[in-house]
Amino acid sequence: MYKIEEMFSEYGDIVTVEEVMEMLQVGRVTVYRMLKSGKIRSLRIGKKYVVPKKSVVELFNFQ
Repeated sequence: MYKIEEMFSEYGDIVTVEEVMEMLQVGRVTVYRMLKSGKIRSLRIGKKYVVPKKSVVELFNFQ
């Protein structure tokens, strides 16, 4: 079985909004909605969001 972590191995442990857009193949508005709703955990520093790659990977953990 292909692991989600391997799918995103090219990205660092911390990703930007633009990288999340690439990873999920969604638009900027969708990413910001997910960040603001808490669906993707993040930290806001000034005007920028810092996103742990692990929080993006967790979206795919269906158990």
